[in-house]
Amino acid sequence: MTGAPADAAAPRGDVFIHFSDVWLAYNDELLREGQFAVEAIDLEVRQGEFIAIVGPSGCGKSTFMKLATGLRPPSRGRVQIDRQPVTGPLKISGMAFQAPSLLPWRTTVDNVLLPLEIVEPYRSNFKAKRKEYVERARKLLQKVGLGGYEDKFPWQLSGGMQQRASICRALVHEPKMLLLDEPLGALDLKLRKAMQIELKSIQRDVGITFIVVTHDQEEAMSMADRIAVMNAGRIDQLAAPDEIYDRPSTPFVADFIGDMNHLEGTLERDGENLVAVQGQARFGIGRVVRDAKPGERVRIGLRPEEVHASSGGEGVPATCQTAMVMGHHLQIVAVLESGEEVVARQRRAGDEGLHGLGAGDKLWLGWSPTATLLLGPADGADAAAPAEPVEVQA
Repeated sequence: MTGAPADAAAPRGDVFIHFSDVWLAYNDELLREGQFAVEAIDLEVRQGEFIAIVGPSGCGKSTFMKLATGLRPPSRGRVQIDRQPVTGPLKISGMAFQAPSLLPWRTTVDNVLLPLEIVEPYRSNFKAKRKEYVERARKLLQKVGLGGYEDKFPWQLSGGMQQRASICRALVHEPKMLLLDEPLGALDLKLRKAMQIELKSIQRDVGITFIVVTHDQEEAMSMADRIAVMNAGRIDQLAAPDEIYDRPSTPFVADFIGDMNHLEGTLERDGENLVAVQGQARFGIGRVVRDAKPGERVRIGLRPEEVHASSGGEGVPATCQTAMVMGHHLQIVAVLESGEEVVARQRRAGDEGLHGLGAGDKLWLGWSPTATLLLGPADGADAAAPAEPVEVQA
């Protein structure tokens, strides 16, 4: 597939990528055995959208990219890009990887020009249009803050500069989408955060569809319009970052995205509400991610930033294990009377009784009843069939 001509491209906001019940097994033997690398993928990505694919190693992220680029045809189902079925490698996409892989003997601008020398129809016209193509490459480099570095060699650039140059190289042939495979994984933390902002800015400027594969949840949350969380070859949830974080649809998503405290209790009804009882403590349930029956031992989840520690006598009693200053925030690891460990993360300003908090000190933990997630039965919750999310008034 070579893609539709530019004037036939889907307008911004229209569906650009469509996976319809896509399954992939890597060979016929695996297909016969029913062993699939990805299963039942249904996905629509709109023109100009920034999508992040996240999940643990082996969940199918790289396979998804191969399907999206046409490097692997699906065993079942259909993949359409720009309203055309994908039947082979795409020429309408650009790719950037974790390692910039710039050629050391070429200048920055010549590295960016490389796709125009090898991809038709640019290759046929390269000598005649070299001046035009060089100008295009220079404009891209200026857009990402590399103006003035066009004639530098890779060894004269920092790691972040090299990565920005590799993104320009992926964009120089004016693709309709850009696929990024762990593009920031090799950078240090400070540079990675700066490049996250840079990538989002580039995406807004060029206006094409971006798909990034990453294992870094924070990276996905900061850049993407929507996040697809993959688990064992399937997409567990596809939603905006705030919905993924605040309203996970499965226990796996709740565990994988961000930090989560896990507590156990016995599920009981309290009038119209559900509560998890642990000794003398009663935890209201704010949202049901997976169903459980009253009387069952259940697992509940609670984000650290939803837990508030105090030196007063209100809330659940606990003993401080560690207290760490993290800039404007204080992170406290406390142990409940049941022996369970809870992390609280809150702004340092506030309760003066927490100043100088140390191991062995008594404190109390509290949180809103709406903050707790019922993740299902305490044993085998992840293996159970997913239930429809149910809103429960706490």
